[in-house]
Parts: sequence; C-alpha cells; structure tokens
Amino acid sequence: MNFEVTFNPEQQKFQVHVRNWLKHNIPEGMEQPADPADLTKKGYEKQRELGRKLAANGWLYPTYPEEFGGGGLSAEEALIIEIELEKHGQTLPPYYDSGGKLAAASIMVWGSQDQKNIFLPPILKGEVRTWQLLTEPEAGSDLANIQTTAIKNGNNYTVSGQKIYVGSGHGAEWSWMLANTDPEGKRHENLSWFIVPMDLPGITWAPMDLIFAGNENGALSGFKNTVYFTDTQIPEGNLIGGENNGWRVADTHLEIEHGLMQGSLLGDHNLQRTLNACRKLTRRGKPLIKDPSIQEILADIYIDSEITRLFHMRNYWMRSSGQKLSYQGPQAYLQMKRQALRAAKHTQDILGPYALVMDPEWSPEDGFIEVQQRGSIVAQHPGGTVEIQKVIMSRKLGLGRPSNGN
Repeated sequence: MNFEVTFNPEQQKFQVHVRNWLKHNIPEGMEQPADPADLTKKGYEKQRELGRKLAANGWLYPTYPEEFGGGGLSAEEALIIEIELEKHGQTLPPYYDSGGKLAAASIMVWGSQDQKNIFLPPILKGEVRTWQLLTEPEAGSDLANIQTTAIKNGNNYTVSGQKIYVGSGHGAEWSWMLANTDPEGKRHENLSWFIVPMDLPGITWAPMDLIFAGNENGALSGFKNTVYFTDTQIPEGNLIGGENNGWRVADTHLEIEHGLMQGSLLGDHNLQRTLNACRKLTRRGKPLIKDPSIQEILADIYIDSEITRLFHMRNYWMRSSGQKLSYQGPQAYLQMKRQALRAAKHTQDILGPYALVMDPEWSPEDGFIEVQQRGSIVAQHPGGTVEIQKVIMSRKLGLGRPSNGN
C-alpha cells in the first residue's frame, strides 16, 4: 500500500501560494541554533513574530475551526504548510507550544463552549504560549501518582506542590497541568486538568542543577526548572472536563503525543548532515563517503529513517481517511525513539570523536551532530519511555496481564 501523499491541482496551487508567502514573511535574522535550547531571547521573539503572522492567515493552527482562531483548512493544506516551513528549517508552530499541539485538543474535546471561547483564541492566534506541568518527583512514567493537590475553595482551587523538569527557557504565559483533587480517591479517578496563568501569586520557579545549565551567551542549553505552587488560587473556570476527570482529559492529548505527532516530512535531516560530514572529512586522503564500509552504514541509517517516516505517513493517512488508530501511534513513537538512538550510534561509528565535539568551529555541521548525540539519549524519555510505549501497544492489542485499572 502506498502511504505517500499527493496533492490535487488546487492543493498544488495553494502550495505555491504558501511558498511565495513564506519567502516574503519569514522575519529576517531568524536563528536556527544546533541546540534549540540555545535559542536567544531575540531569536525567540522572531519565532513569536512569525507565529503571529501565520495566525493572521489561519495557518498557525490550520485545521482548527475559524471561530476559535484556526484556519478551518483540510489536513492536506495543513501538511502543505508544514512541508514548506520545513524547507526553511522551521516547524508549525515555529516555537514550542504544547498548548496548541496538545492542550488545545483536550480543550476542544472536553471544554465547555465558554472555555473554548476564552482559552482557544489566544493559543491559536499566537498571543500566548503554553507549557505542560506534568512530571513530579514521584510522578514520571507513573503519571497517575501525581501528588500536587488542588482542593476546592469556594470559586477557586487551592494548589500546592511542585512540578519538575519544566523547560520553557523564555517563559510561557500559560501552562496546563494535572493535579490531585481527591487525595483519598482511587488512582486515575482523583485527578483534574487545569489551565494555569503563570503570573498567579504563589507560583515560583527555581532552576534545576543539570549539565549544561547555561553558557557565556546566556543561552539555556539543557536548562530545566522546578515550579512550586504555594496556596495558588486557580479559578474554577480553568478546570477543563470536570473534577476528578483529568485522566480522561489527559488521555486526549497523550494520544497525540504518543505517536500522532509526525516527525520530519522531508526525510532525516540528521542523516543529511552525516552525509555532508562524510563528504568533507577524509581518511587516508579520500572522503569518508568513498569508503564501502561507511556506505553500508549510511544505507542502514537511511532504511531505518525511512521506516520511521513511513510509519508517521501511514498514521497521517489513517487519520485523514477517518480510520481509527489503535497501536499505530505508540508503534511509530517507539520506532522514532529507537531509530534516533541507532542513528546516533552509527554516526559515532563513522565519525568517531568528531561526533561528540561541541565547539561549532571544530564540530562537523556546526555542532548539529553533537546535539544529535545528546538528543538521541534524552529522547528516550519524553512523552513516555520506550517501555511505556510497549505497554500501551500491548494493551491496545489486548496482550499481557490485565491492567486492573492501574
């Protein structure tokens, strides 16, 4: 079966329009650092600027309804925008915004009409950026073990606790979180899902002591925070989906995160950078690309990356044709995680110590390959570990022991 996407004449015309628009509207001087965490404040503001320009066309979140600030476009038109942005090294949205990628879906499914009217337009129009507050000292892969409490107090919820490994180096206007609204209640049935304005009294941030917590340019490579809540008052109108129903609300966006968020649409960029390095670096007077043993490794990387891409394209095809996905989401996510790790190891086999050099002056491809080495390890955890993806798949397939609700 062919999962590749083709566009009809009208869609091809739209693609030309998007391509020309981007040429004239991508802000000058947009930064593309090897490590996204090294993005400067100025570079971040350029991303936000592009986001607002896209939103004015309904292109920032193109498939969401126009009434909430989306574009009301088809999945194919949204794909076209993503493809054309990727040619410029940009993503949709052009900044990390888990509120649009994940939380907006939960609000669309579980929010009241008033909540949709209040919370969706600022996100979909690029006016606010959101981050997720999920992980805690005792709740990582076991997300149901959240200890941060949110106790009803009149028209508010009083929130106390902490969230860890919070990124968002340049801040986020809002966050979304799970909190325990019934500490004596049954697991999965005692959590609630909130939208949180991050300027509320009682919210404080503290940097976590991690490797690469900053550099001489003030960039935030590897920077993470702990967010503390001390009797923070969250309005009851910010509770999405009803009290103690947060696990079901979260399941909506976790389904997206676990494999329904597609990766590169134009092929493996890390493979292209490894190829470029192999063309430039020599061994015994010849470019590495001429070595038959290295050619074989490069072919393995390409095959593995194509499997990942096709898994994601299959999922896109199934969604756009109205088919119900089961295990396919976590399957693609599992393949993507493991493929990234295998590719990094193969790249290290080819380039040796050069693959681990951070200094852009000496590192192949201006430091991008070194970031690939670190990123491939880190990527094994977010959105659920490899083991979690296997558990999700087995349950979708009806395999293994009964879950007993845990």
